[in-house]
Amino acid sequence: MAPTSAIVLFAVVWFMVMFITLPIGRRTQGDEGKITPGTQAGAPANFNLRRTMLIVTAISIVVWGIICLVILSGVISIRELGWV
Repeated sequence: MAPTSAIVLFAVVWFMVMFITLPIGRRTQGDEGKITPGTQAGAPANFNLRRTMLIVTAISIVVWGIICLVILSGVISIRELGWV
């Protein structure tokens, strides 16, 4: 796997994990009962972007590592997928 492929794979994995984890455990302003004027009730009440990004990065590194190991070890090849 080329370094560019590894970087692109990490970016794809990172964004997938980010979009999966964003709605998990979130409390909305409507749930808290404190709606800031000018916002919707569905807006997050206490959103910590730094904490979310650190968690997403940690999970992404693990998932990316597993995917890289599978690709580099040759456990699954393109020929086994039946595309060629």
